[in-house]
Amino acid sequence: MPSPLDALDWPVRTDRLVLRRLAEGDMPAIFAFRLQPEVAEWVGGKVTDLEDLTERFGEGETAVIVEHDGQVIGDLMVKVQDAWAQREVAEQAAGAEAELGWTLDPAYQGRGFATEAMRALLGICFDGLGLHRVVAICFTDNEPSWRLMERLGMRREAHTVKESLHRDRGWLDAYTYAMLAEEWRG
Repeated sequence: MPSPLDALDWPVRTDRLVLRRLAEGDMPAIFAFRLQPEVAEWVGGKVTDLEDLTERFGEGETAVIVEHDGQVIGDLMVKVQDAWAQREVAEQAAGAEAELGWTLDPAYQGRGFATEAMRALLGICFDGLGLHRVVAICFTDNEPSWRLMERLGMRREAHTVKESLHRDRGWLDAYTYAMLAEEWRG
């Protein structure tokens, strides 16, 4: 099934980064930084081997790769989905929102690359894809992620209590952040 991302012009360039679609040969670099404990701690599933990670990425329909000076330094997820709607207006809600996610090589953290990449991704979502809303969810213990969402101007919409199961820490609280197209443009 084609991704809405396929219809856009790639790559997207920022001052220091290139955002592009997943390409053959990207997985070893992604595998290397996803193995790092500070990344593995928060992703949806531990990386066991390159083949497993490649299978999870599938055809890369939701993946956007982040490059700096020709090096793959991160991967972003844009999972376009239908917004909830009553049956009579469900067609208007089709493909109207996206869930976002990100990982960044720890060697490149602390230099504003995640903020720069995610700002560009918000532009892709709202200006390129014409989405109504984006959301992102993280464990409350993952402070770098929720601080990034706040730097981007996303609004904290929910603090759920012990609803997210972490493989090592047990049941944890989670935050949901969101942004609307009009907030992005405002």
